[in-house]
Amino acid sequence: MDAKEDIKSKLALEDVAAEYIELKRAGRNFKALSPFSNEKSPSFMVSPEKQIWHDFSSGKGGDMFSLVMELEGLDFKGALEQLARKAGVDLSQYQSGQSADFSKQKNRLYECIESAARFYQVQFSKHRGALEYILKKRQYSKEIALLFRIGYSPNSGGALAEHLLKKGFSEDEIKRSGLGSNRYGRMNDMFRGRIMVPLMDAQGRVVGFTARLLKDDPNAPKYINTPQTVLYDKGRHVFGLHLAKDSIRKQKFVVAVEGNLDVIASHQANVANVVATAGTAMTEMHLKELARFTEDIRLAFDQDQAGLNATERSIPLASKVNVSLRIITVPEGKDPDELIKKDPQLWQAALEDYQYAIDWLMDQYAKKHDTSTGDGKKAFTDAILPVVAKLEDNVEKEHYLDQISQKIGISKDALIAKLEQQKPEYKPRKKPIKAQKVTRVEAEATKAQNQLLALCLTQKDLRTVLTPLTPEMFDNTPSEIMFLLIKKLADKSPEIIIQKSAAEQNSADYGKMLLLLYEELYAGLEYVELQSEVARLQVRVIEQFVKAKKAELAAAMRLAKEDDEHSLLEKVKELDLLLRTAKETMRERQS
Repeated sequence: MDAKEDIKSKLALEDVAAEYIELKRAGRNFKALSPFSNEKSPSFMVSPEKQIWHDFSSGKGGDMFSLVMELEGLDFKGALEQLARKAGVDLSQYQSGQSADFSKQKNRLYECIESAARFYQVQFSKHRGALEYILKKRQYSKEIALLFRIGYSPNSGGALAEHLLKKGFSEDEIKRSGLGSNRYGRMNDMFRGRIMVPLMDAQGRVVGFTARLLKDDPNAPKYINTPQTVLYDKGRHVFGLHLAKDSIRKQKFVVAVEGNLDVIASHQANVANVVATAGTAMTEMHLKELARFTEDIRLAFDQDQAGLNATERSIPLASKVNVSLRIITVPEGKDPDELIKKDPQLWQAALEDYQYAIDWLMDQYAKKHDTSTGDGKKAFTDAILPVVAKLEDNVEKEHYLDQISQKIGISKDALIAKLEQQKPEYKPRKKPIKAQKVTRVEAEATKAQNQLLALCLTQKDLRTVLTPLTPEMFDNTPSEIMFLLIKKLADKSPEIIIQKSAAEQNSADYGKMLLLLYEELYAGLEYVELQSEVARLQVRVIEQFVKAKKAELAAAMRLAKEDDEHSLLEKVKELDLLLRTAKETMRERQS
């Protein structure tokens, strides 16, 4: 991973954009007024899932680096340095050849921890006690055990360390992977006598482990996790996301549970849109990671004080991230794993029995405090008003003040007075925007080129319209490269073309931006409408090119000698013929 990708892994594009412009949720994306033009309707879009922005008014778009470059008037180096400071990334480790070394070291850690996962799986397959615990006591199928790559760590001092050393990994690599430590002059395993559940990132790469004691011991913790490493960050990692993300998109909601084994049990019950955080410690980064796939996040935490506290902490974070947080009450006070063992249908039914988070929280505090007494009303408002105070949306805040007023019989004015006593959170002012406005001619040219390429990238049958076009008709490197690749790989899928584009210009951002553009403008159109639109755009790109070239030729003719005038006039005629032919072809297609 290079410096750019490391920064991207630590920052969210929507957070970077929100420092400059006011974003508002629009389905899976965010919208805002364009900083590049004077518009009244928002056309600037940010996709959290793709981590791409696109401004429909100017045709500009890209990743967080291009955004900062545009809005701050910086070159790439300046944007890199600014975002590195924000992300807490030390750029020095990527300088003077260190970048390649750091990337190589990181890949070695991935290889080391993957080798450990395979070792644990082999040990699991040989250990009778571990097999009985998973297959009989936990009642997981062999298929589920394989899907989650469940393993077992031998109850000996350094079996894994010895295995990894024989594989060529160094003691330093074993320690930096969180797999062992040096004690009493020898390398010892971090995990011993435990069921091993690999922790995988969103791409399915192993980054760490959750380890459960096979035989309970009052002197040892039941669960331990890999410590913080270069690969594993407890505050960011979402367990099971690599297996859940397709189901989350399909079901349009995600369920977050406390335990990794709850996730495994849910898969056993054919409910795959379930993930886990580290206990109940839901962080802003967890919510942002999930918000890439859905706005509907449902918590199924234990119904105890810890679960109540976790929900209370999560509500303002959800409001800040702009997602809808709901609470699932698991019947009979059980955790999901227990409920599924009793009857998988009960778990599936529970997923649809949810409350909006603040409504749920109010009900819980109403049970704890007697709101018919003055003391109870004070305790109730002491608990709930700080949560309401942190809500980002004023309409939502107003709604809950009304609800509290009705629930406990206290005037809204009294609640507002108490609310105002809450210490307000500091909100930084928006950064000044230094972006230059785009001329109408420039914007129209870029928009036509991007829209034409978006249609041809996503629809193979439309790619023939690119035949009469040439690379010089596209005004920047990414669009020119994409044009050439679509023509060259005319029978290939969009994914293959984007991969090839990424290889050629070291970025897949332009291809992702075109996909976002297609989704927003064309996804709902019939094929015949797409044909008409692509023909119109072909003519528009040619027309813009012809107009620009004729302006150049006119300037050249004013300075040309008589002998050169004839050749310049011939070029003008060729341009006119090119445009006339394109328009005639468009009319034939539309008739």
